[in-house]
Amino acid sequence: MTLMCVCVCSVDAAALSAAVSGLSPEQQVELRKTLDEVMKSVSSLRNEIAELREGLRDISTTIAEDVKKTVEESQRSRRRRTLMPRERSESMSSSSIYFTASAGVSSLCDDSEVGSGGCSDYTDRETDRETDKDGEDDGRDSEEESCATVLTLRQDDSQAEEEDDEDAGLMVDCLMDIPSPELALLLAQCDLLHAGDSGKKAEGFQLLMENRPLYADNVEFMWRLARAYSDMCETADNREEKRNYAEQGHYEAEAALTRNELSADCHKWFAILARVSSQYESIHGKLKSGRVLKEHLDRALALRDDDPICFYLLGRWCLEVSSLGWLERKTAATLYETPPTSSLNEALENFLKAEELNPGFSKTVRLYIAKCHKELGNMSEARNWVQLALSTLAGANEVNMLFIVHC
Repeated sequence: MTLMCVCVCSVDAAALSAAVSGLSPEQQVELRKTLDEVMKSVSSLRNEIAELREGLRDISTTIAEDVKKTVEESQRSRRRRTLMPRERSESMSSSSIYFTASAGVSSLCDDSEVGSGGCSDYTDRETDRETDKDGEDDGRDSEEESCATVLTLRQDDSQAEEEDDEDAGLMVDCLMDIPSPELALLLAQCDLLHAGDSGKKAEGFQLLMENRPLYADNVEFMWRLARAYSDMCETADNREEKRNYAEQGHYEAEAALTRNELSADCHKWFAILARVSSQYESIHGKLKSGRVLKEHLDRALALRDDDPICFYLLGRWCLEVSSLGWLERKTAATLYETPPTSSLNEALENFLKAEELNPGFSKTVRLYIAKCHKELGNMSEARNWVQLALSTLAGANEVNMLFIVHC
């Protein structure tokens, strides 16, 4: 077994060395910088996870102690209430029918031959019986209340423990998804290839497929594989190939999202591939993919609000919804109880946010900002943004963005 692991590691190292040697000196320098940043991030993340696990342990101990103390105090208070007898003076001063009748009997006995002693003893015995009976009833009620309280507290304690276990399990999953140095090198190389032309993207896809048996359960690997399927769908020649790549990429993105719902990249690429794959479905599938796109873009931005592409795609969604025709709106209202709504102003806000996060990263974003201003009647602003767009060089991801939008 050890020999097999050594062989796999040596083959991995050889493959990675060959891949790195094929890069230009500038790309190798950039790769080294990226790896340094990745390793620093991994080290920092490990420390944060260790601190979080320690904090969860302390919280769990505190909750258990608080629950135990509450149960003990509740039991003591119920026990004191049960053992406390009712005073006789209170019983005798009662205005109940029983004591009124007893008073009448006592007055009669005072005039009889039996004498007051017998009647007084009878009355006292009856009163004692009633007091004992009331005490037993109160004790039984107190015991039932105490049991119910203990059961409730135990249920709360059990729920708290289950939540702690879920949090601990999530932390363990996140820890397991931290890439090893070999995987970090592979992922950094795939990111560089993704930013290249169609040939580089195909090379990155092939590299991921070759290493899939080793890293198929790692979330960072999984969402990058889904992204690579999107790249292949973009460069495919015929419709059937595009459809196969889109569907397989959607499947990979869904698997990654199922494994880790706290990954912004998983939500982002699941949304994108749901949109791409829906282009080969009915109108119902396309409308459904629009809702999925909006939902998961919102969740991706809630987890990480500095991704300009997510804001760009959200702006595209707002623009499309705001320009739906009468027939499309009626269809959406028939299929969904609350059909989607948006406006040109919302679309413009998202496009401007994308531009703010990364000024000039996309000519397409600036053209859509100009389009929104034109539709809103701001002609001078529209002309300014058109001039900015014309002076912007096409970025590496420009084709990919246009492909996603026009699918």
